[in-house]
Amino acid sequence: MKTEKIKLGELTLVGLTARTNNKNEMNPKTSKIGTLAGSYWGNQVANNIKHRINPGITYAVYTEFDSDENGDHTYFIGEAVSSIENQDLSQFKIITISKSHYQKFTTPPGKMPDVVISAWQKIWAMGGGKRKYIADFEVYGERASDPNNTVIDIYIGTEA
Repeated sequence: MKTEKIKLGELTLVGLTARTNNKNEMNPKTSKIGTLAGSYWGNQVANNIKHRINPGITYAVYTEFDSDENGDHTYFIGEAVSSIENQDLSQFKIITISKSHYQKFTTPPGKMPDVVISAWQKIWAMGGGKRKYIADFEVYGERASDPNNTVIDIYIGTEA
């Protein structure tokens, strides 16, 4: 898996959320991420987001951590926007990711969701670095359009 250090500016995102934790995500009966992501893509929810900066670029964000990767956190799926005006707040949540330093991981091509699961297992095993536990996220773009040959970028918030 390719890695690089990078600094990103602030991002404002609009999308859907669920509160979960990694333990619950390991059990299909308590998992929420797959259901929420499936609903997001299956119902073409992004088409209802206004002021999309890059239509088709989806952010899956892990944020609002209670502690670390083992605690509860909010899972968010949505798109970057240029404005929050006229967003349907009965349907969507708005989050802002502050500018920060990240360790960027680019996966080799693989089958969904295996490529994502494998990447996170490798990231957790690596340890190292001081994670911020503010916002970590996956970016799904054109390279993720083939579910049998998906490449994604994962950004882990770190200290400078």
